[in-house]
Amino acid sequence: MNGLLTSLMGATAQGVLWGIMALGVYITYKLLKISDLTVDGSFALGGCVCAVLILGGMSPALATLIAIIAGLAAGAVTGILHTVFNIPAILSGILTQISLWSINLRIMSGKSNLPLLNSGTIISFFVGRSGSSTIESASSFAKALGMTQSTASLIIGIVIAVVIVAILYWFFGTEIGSALRATGNNEAMIRALGVNTNHTKLLALMISNALVSFSGALVAQSQKYADVGMGTGAIVVALASIVIGEVFFKYARNFALKLTSAVVGAIVYFIIRAVVLRLGMNANDMKLLSAIIVAVSLCIPVVTQRIKEKQAYSEEGGED
Repeated sequence: MNGLLTSLMGATAQGVLWGIMALGVYITYKLLKISDLTVDGSFALGGCVCAVLILGGMSPALATLIAIIAGLAAGAVTGILHTVFNIPAILSGILTQISLWSINLRIMSGKSNLPLLNSGTIISFFVGRSGSSTIESASSFAKALGMTQSTASLIIGIVIAVVIVAILYWFFGTEIGSALRATGNNEAMIRALGVNTNHTKLLALMISNALVSFSGALVAQSQKYADVGMGTGAIVVALASIVIGEVFFKYARNFALKLTSAVVGAIVYFIIRAVVLRLGMNANDMKLLSAIIVAVSLCIPVVTQRIKEKQAYSEEGGED
């Protein structure tokens, strides 16, 4: 029983951190109606940049900030390819994603992964596990709190997620934020009102990938290593999180709740993964499970709608 609770705690912590990535994908996929495949590359970019800088002696907070800026730049590249050179959004994302694989390897000096076991991270400040003499005070602070790795990751993730949701809720209520949302709803109309939709698309892609890279940096610090392939399949995880979240917040009208649904969906997704693994499922089949979850979640609303239409048609026919 204790093993199950530990697994669920770890899954919840990972779900919150990955939920930040889902928030980024929510901006492009749900608001802008763009399929941005840069995600797999920018997620790993955040982890790789953060790990290299931490190992180089930089403070974890500053390393995380630079990782966010790196994700911002990756999103800008995709945005420029799409808006300036009129390359389809999905192809622009693929081109950037492929490029980031080589870039991430170069960032890590040709190594496929970098361990952070003996380095201070944002998480270790609360856990107190680090060989660095520069965070001895943090270690004593952590011992006083008595937090585990999962607990610290969960608390930090929740705090950051709440702050991000609040900032996004405020931003999308501003003039530029409203223009960004309107671009996804009716691009022709918002363009007729004098808004440069290329600018709003570029901004959305930059914000989205900045959040994705931020998530990658936090996940790397939580799991104590960065890997060049850590972003593989990230877009599937994000889509699964968004779709699952929509099921739980199906009738939500408040925009803040819609943003929150992406994080909640990520938590539920990782809990499902943890339970399935505890039941004995091969870890190599998790990508298949992720694809099935997304496919089923997307198919259910369509099937439900068709059933309702058929019933309505039958009732009308019976009345006649």
